Amino acid sequence: MAEDLQYLQGVDTVAFARKLADAATAKGKLIPWQTSLSFDPQRNTDTNATKDGSVSTTASVETDLEVEFINNTSEIADAMYDSLFDGDVLEIWVIYRKRKNADGKYFAWYQRAAVTEDSNDNDADDNSTRDVTFTVNGTPKRGWLTLPQEAQDELDYIFRGIDESTTDDPNGGGTPWGTTPDPNPQG
Repeated sequence: MAEDLQYLQGVDTVAFARKLADAATAKGKLIPWQTSLSFDPQRNTDTNATKDGSVSTTASVETDLEVEFINNTSEIADAMYDSLFDGDVLEIWVIYRKRKNADGKYFAWYQRAAVTEDSNDNDADDNSTRDVTFTVNGTPKRGWLTLPQEAQDELDYIFRGIDESTTDDPNGGGTPWGTTPDPNPQG
């Protein structure tokens, strides 16, 4: 087996989305607090028995896409309701954060889809959750993309100080551990 072969974990596979109508004005947004992501492209086949043996026919690729997440007040969570009730088409990226090419870009699947089901569970002793199922239009496309720093920050927030976080000082006067030498290495 090749030494550079790596396994991929579910925790490193995330979905981003945006309304297709907003493609010229908005970036794709992380669906916050994802707990599960299922991406399942498939092709159905049918076999007809003949006197000379079986003859197979194949259908078009169909893709099942489902995202479960802790319900929240994000813009993209609301856009999923718009897709279900108003028929808005969404762009969805399934991004593998541990699979990068030589240019530092991440492997991803891109698809256009509409929400077909949005199940919301609201148990008294737990967080409200949503399980959203999409119907994907056409065949998903695969490729490589850049994950902007603000998207990385959403996935893994960085250390901040207690001062105000401004455009001049987004870290609020704080310095993340390991970015500068420790001035007092003895403790």
